[in-house]
Amino acid sequence: MVDVTVRGAGIFGLSIAWACMERGASVRVVDPHGPGAGSSGGLVGALAPHVPENWNDKKAFQLDSLLMAETFWAGVAAAGGADPGYARTGRLQPVMDARGLELAQERAKGAQALWQNRAVWEVKRAVSVGDWAPTSPSGWLIHDTLSARMHPRRACAALVAALQARGAGIVAEAADEGVVIWATGVAGLEAISRATGTTFGNGVKGQAALLRLDRRDAPQLFADGVHIVPHADGTVAVGSTSERDYDAPGTTDAQLDTVLDKARAAVPALRDAPVIERWAGVRPRSKSRAPVLGVHPLRPGQFIANGGFKIGFGMAPKVAQVMADLVLDGVDAIPDGFRA
Repeated sequence: MVDVTVRGAGIFGLSIAWACMERGASVRVVDPHGPGAGSSGGLVGALAPHVPENWNDKKAFQLDSLLMAETFWAGVAAAGGADPGYARTGRLQPVMDARGLELAQERAKGAQALWQNRAVWEVKRAVSVGDWAPTSPSGWLIHDTLSARMHPRRACAALVAALQARGAGIVAEAADEGVVIWATGVAGLEAISRATGTTFGNGVKGQAALLRLDRRDAPQLFADGVHIVPHADGTVAVGSTSERDYDAPGTTDAQLDTVLDKARAAVPALRDAPVIERWAGVRPRSKSRAPVLGVHPLRPGQFIANGGFKIGFGMAPKVAQVMADLVLDGVDAIPDGFRA
């Protein structure tokens, strides 16, 4: 017998399983496709904060999660012996014009007030960064020290190693036992939409690429709508598209070429870096764009954790904490905007 059955072995399912095991629960993870088979097996891994203004529950939740991440992933690595690729290396963004510079300076004050003195948002000259600076028409960059990077595939593998080291079963199929949590991504959102006749959530396709360039200690970049993330293994991930309409969920096309062109135009250091992998996958987006957590809307007595979309890895430590609180201790700390 197990205390908790988690259906879905993406980043939400694996993280929740780990948090439950950390509380002493016995856990089984069930996924017919295997760990990280969906969008959690992607390339980019940009863990970046929302802008520090117009504060709300979603931004506060994400801040908590980003601040928890270093301890969370260190615990996972220590338990299983596998490196998840986590590092809080910060992020650079170009400032486009005088109005953008004014906004960036105001947001620096917002970060000082909201980020608990544990990270900074500052404006600096692009020339101070060297050849890794993204092209900036104003000559200024935003630098925040809250952003971190994660290697999605390695993170999922590290969670699997930690879970198995503690005795968790990770299987293709099994009956429900104990508390049941559904973290089944796009398929789960679409099943609820069909059953209710509403648009509860949907899949959004993303395309990304991996380049061979060793900038492992450099900050991630966000320029011209593109995330550029150096990983610890000597690669740089670039992505991604956001496609609501698509015919081939696992196929890359000219839209990825456009993303690569933007990245290379923004960062000259990328121009000669060879592409070693192209990736496409479909991310689970709830109607509200926020994660959907708590009591399952269709399965009495069971629970849901879904809708990570673009911020699933950044939200995962806090999602895992509040779901473990709920299912093991009966403590409900889920923001109202995240409820199904």
